[in-house]
Amino acid sequence: MALDRFFRRRRPQQQPGADVPDLWTQCPACKEGVYNRDLEAGAYVCPKCGHHIRLDAAQRVQVLLDEGSFTQLSGRVQPTDALNFQDTEAYTDRLRRAQKKTGRPDAILTGTGTILDVPVTLAVMDFAFSGGSMGSVVGEEIARAAEHAAATGTPLIIVTASGGARMQESALSLMQMAKTTVALEGLTERGLPYVSLLTDPTTGGVTASFATIADVIVAEPGALIGFAGPRVIQQTIRQNLPEGFQRAEFLLEHGMVDAVVDRREQRAYLASLLGLLTRREVSA
Repeated sequence: MALDRFFRRRRPQQQPGADVPDLWTQCPACKEGVYNRDLEAGAYVCPKCGHHIRLDAAQRVQVLLDEGSFTQLSGRVQPTDALNFQDTEAYTDRLRRAQKKTGRPDAILTGTGTILDVPVTLAVMDFAFSGGSMGSVVGEEIARAAEHAAATGTPLIIVTASGGARMQESALSLMQMAKTTVALEGLTERGLPYVSLLTDPTTGGVTASFATIADVIVAEPGALIGFAGPRVIQQTIRQNLPEGFQRAEFLLEHGMVDAVVDRREQRAYLASLLGLLTRREVSA
């Protein structure tokens, strides 16, 4: 055995069932391993390729808001199986599994906080909960967040991450498109800004309703944004799609979004934007 092989350091391997914390995350884009501590410090953006790793709702709050400023509003509304829906399994079983996985009643987290001392009302969709699908609870919580923002005179930010309507709630889910849109009119009447932050992915009924009617629409780099998926569109029109079709940068070039902002710069960008829209001085 060669001496260099004998003295070569090996990365320790975690044994099955061992109570050892996972210290690494593999970037889904470049496949490189990144220390979780470095990943968290960099707003969960891969330092090697710049890929924006998907966040759950709690991580999004951590990245956007000032530390310790978040006060939760959502969580009191519970989803129900009004249609007794069952496909390969009962809808109630799907709900219980998603609730256990995420620790929240449904695919939404709302609350209040500050971004560089600018007060905001924030609603964050959680893709980890049934693909961020929009059911009755999501619609209700967004409507309540909009009403709270209007009542307290604070700007509203909604962070979207969704596969679209929740099929297990059928027409009840589709009704949320109109409900959320109407609720946002209260902000317009009060002259309060509404900013939409589109993350990967934002599709279906969410894109066709509240996600794209904001005063300012911001997207994360590389985010998939659209109504139907690119594969469905390509099969329907039977034509090849342009390079980068339905990605944030493509939509910026074609006028659907106002800005594509790196996650590491979003707090400063949003604070500055809200400061301009509310004529409020923003701390550096």
